[in-house]
Amino acid sequence: MAGHSKWATTKHKKAANDAKRGKLFARLVKNIEVAARTGGGDPDGNPTLYDAIQKAKKLSVPNDNINRAVKRGSGEDGGGVDYESIMYEGYGPGGVAILMEALTDNRNRAATDVRVGLTRNGGTLAEPGSVAYMFARKGVVEVDAEGNEEDDLLMAVLDAGAEEINDEGEVFEIISEPNDVVEVRKALQSAGVDYNSAEVQFVPSVKVQVDAPTARKVLALIDALEDVDDIQNVYTNLDISDEVQAELEADDS
Repeated sequence: MAGHSKWATTKHKKAANDAKRGKLFARLVKNIEVAARTGGGDPDGNPTLYDAIQKAKKLSVPNDNINRAVKRGSGEDGGGVDYESIMYEGYGPGGVAILMEALTDNRNRAATDVRVGLTRNGGTLAEPGSVAYMFARKGVVEVDAEGNEEDDLLMAVLDAGAEEINDEGEVFEIISEPNDVVEVRKALQSAGVDYNSAEVQFVPSVKVQVDAPTARKVLALIDALEDVDDIQNVYTNLDISDEVQAELEADDS
C-alpha cells in the first residue's frame, strides 16, 4: 500500500497479525515469481528480481519461499502460474482517487472481487483512464529515517538521478524516474546506507486532504482491497494532515 503520507508507515505495523502477514507474504512471493519469469532467475542480471527479493527478505519472508518462487518463475521446476497484470481505477470516500494493481490468473475473478471490495466500502469503479492521469510512474526507494540525515542521503543519490526526497515521518522516500531507481539504490549501497525497498510505484501528482471520519472510511476501503488475493498494490492520492493523523492514532491507543 502506498499513499505517500505519514500514516503509510503506521499501516505496516498493522500487518503483524497472521492473516495480514500471510497476504503480504503471498504478494511478495508473487512479485518474485513474475520478476523471475520476465527477466530470468539470476538476481545479479535482473535488478527487478534483486529488489523484489531484498524487499521480501526485509519483511521476513522465509528463504525457502523466496527460492521456490525464483525457481517457479524461471521455469526451473516446471511449475508456476502465468499471471496477467491489470490496473483498475476507482474512487473512494471524499473523492480520493485509487489505483489498484492486480496480478491474476483469472481476469473475471479479479474484476468481481475488486468491484465487490469497492462497493461494500463506499468506493466506486471508474472508467479506464479517468484516474490514472492523476498519478505518475516513479522510482521510489524507501530508507529508514532513524540513523539517516536527509542532506546526507541527498548527497549520496543526487548524481544517480534522484529528483527529490520526501520526509514521511519514519521513512524517507527518494523519488526518481523509473529507469533511475536501480542507480539510486546502488548509490545508497555504495554509500553504506541500508534501504527498505526499491521499486517502481504510482505517485499521485495532486493529493486530497480529508477529515478524520473520511480518512477512516478510506483506510477501511484500502484494507478491504488489500485483502483481495489478486491485488498486488493499492495507490491513492489520500493526504492526511498531522491533526487528522493524531486523531487516527488516538483511535488505536
